[in-house]
Amino acid sequence: MRRMTDSEDVPGIPPYAEAVLDLAERIPPGRVMTYGDVAEYLGRGGPRQVGRVMALYGAPVPWWRVIRADGRPLPGHEHRALPEYRAEGTPLRTVGGEPRVDLRAARWDGAS
Repeated sequence: MRRMTDSEDVPGIPPYAEAVLDLAERIPPGRVMTYGDVAEYLGRGGPRQVGRVMALYGAPVPWWRVIRADGRPLPGHEHRALPEYRAEGTPLRTVGGEPRVDLRAARWDGAS
């Protein structure tokens, strides 16, 4: 599947951003990776760098599958992420009245 962020479509997109976006596209429906998981899987960068890539270039990919380490949807985007989680059957739990992704059940290791 081609996305709008393919390097020939967006001049100057960094190779690291391409790697992050490619991995985000491979996360299966109903599964998630944290920003830190993505960085660890790629073997470079860190959670903040992954978050920056997703903020700048992530709209065309399933951005809701890359989440914070506490399982909360991206602040300010909960109203868009929660319907995606429900449609994909992503395991959720409630903490303090807030829905969160159940990381024990939904975390993807990049292989299985």
